[in-house]
Amino acid sequence: MKSSFRIAGIAVLALATATAAPAAPKKAAAKAPAIDATLMRQMVQRLASDEFEGRAPSTRTEPKVLNYIISQFKAAGLKPGNKGSWLQAVPTVEVTASNASALTVTGAGAPLSFRFGDDYVAGSYRAVPKTDIKDAELVFVGYGINAPELGWNDYAGLDMKGKIAVILINDPDYAMETQGGLFKGRRMTYYGRWTYKFEEAARQGAAGALIIHDTFPAAYGWNVVNSSWTGAQYYVQSANNGMDQTEANGWIQKPVAEKIFSTAGKDLAALTASAKEKGFKAVPLGLKAGFSFDNAIRKSNSHNVIGVLPGKQAPNEYVLYTGHWDHLGRCTADARGDDICNGAVDNATGIAALAAIAKASAKAGPARRSQVFLAVTLEESGLLGSKYYAEHPVFPLSQTVGGVNMDALSPTGRSRNYSITGGDKSELTGIFRNVLKARGLIETPEEDAEKGYYYRSDHFPFAKQGVPMFYVERGTDLVNGGTAAGRAAEDDYRIKRYHQPSDEYSPKWDFAGILQDAEINMALGRELAMSKAWPNWHSNDEFRLIRDKSRNGK
Repeated sequence: MKSSFRIAGIAVLALATATAAPAAPKKAAAKAPAIDATLMRQMVQRLASDEFEGRAPSTRTEPKVLNYIISQFKAAGLKPGNKGSWLQAVPTVEVTASNASALTVTGAGAPLSFRFGDDYVAGSYRAVPKTDIKDAELVFVGYGINAPELGWNDYAGLDMKGKIAVILINDPDYAMETQGGLFKGRRMTYYGRWTYKFEEAARQGAAGALIIHDTFPAAYGWNVVNSSWTGAQYYVQSANNGMDQTEANGWIQKPVAEKIFSTAGKDLAALTASAKEKGFKAVPLGLKAGFSFDNAIRKSNSHNVIGVLPGKQAPNEYVLYTGHWDHLGRCTADARGDDICNGAVDNATGIAALAAIAKASAKAGPARRSQVFLAVTLEESGLLGSKYYAEHPVFPLSQTVGGVNMDALSPTGRSRNYSITGGDKSELTGIFRNVLKARGLIETPEEDAEKGYYYRSDHFPFAKQGVPMFYVERGTDLVNGGTAAGRAAEDDYRIKRYHQPSDEYSPKWDFAGILQDAEINMALGRELAMSKAWPNWHSNDEFRLIRDKSRNGK
């Protein structure tokens, strides 16, 4: 589950301190324009309606979704942000698998056979008409990490050509209660993300990669994996049609992995414990696996929507507000036969907040810097829309100060606490804390840091290019109901609604918390837009050198 990105507070302008001589009376600071909560409710209801069929990119409904967002951006007072156009094309490949075979495992005793969907899922990043892996050796590579700076390489001495890497999810020290481990303990690093594990398997030349699903370290149940991997998959077009990727990537249920390891005469639990230790050596399982599926290939363009409010004093410096408009489209049907994953929370709420903040910002008048409102596509396919913008920016990233990202704002009411997702990584933290103080809110550590939320939304591609972004979470200490109610609501969404047809709008939603998030996101963005400061990453952060190089070469 992606966290609800809920940031705190509007900075209060201090009155001038009295001097010995009487000072002339000063006007009180103008109150920020109110966020239009009715607009947000209307937008969430519309974006999450069956009319938009789950907002899948590059489908017949994309133009309707884009036109609706553009109409709201226009009404808010934005100007087209891409050289007179509202849109930035993102060249896309859609790969839809069909006729998937069972996953068969041979080499010891009777062959094992596992069903697609129930036991395993897989897809290809290659734009080829058929994927057919036969008799590929299975190799357990622990957590599948190659981190030279940490002296860690799970692939040391291996030749993975023609083989399938069997990989554990998350980091080796995710089960720690603290964040003091080599891989930051409880806090997931990028090495723990499934996207990294597939990327590294491809760099190692593997034919395939299968991640062992385990609910706690994965942060979601098998139902989420199933719904996310059984429909169309989207990728940004590449010159080589993805041929530098593995032939297939996928997931297997943990009980499936246990059967496979047992057949190989191995104990998964014991090998998992070994994989947590530095110096772990990969273990060939002495088994071979095969599976196949057909691929329907369609190349098209999806689109980011870009609007801008030009700045007054420094119009060539930019602050970003981001949120993704896409969701899963049609997915695995539930017990009622509903096969539309409407994505009401994820992320109709973020787009509604984006438009409402734009409207309030326009009413507030020009800021010192330009404010860019970016509704990105293909987040659900691996943050591809924001990745494409970050690699092909309309506004130079060397002149982009930072920004705020909004994703999955929870309808659980106002909270007393907020936290920084990813931890204290940059000088944005100081602004965040000042804002919290101004609103009487409490900073608490990120909840569920092991779930790796920092790497799961659209600020991350900007971070990889050196741009710091606010990505902050409304806490579960609710004004009405406290932490018990807050955690119950979060668990209900994660288990029963996230990436499922049941993520639907309800008129019973409490918009107070979503309104709180929008007010706060606007405040933090406005603080950056009005400032002359250039917040940087802390000196020991992995993105600091990238930012320094970008700014020095501007």
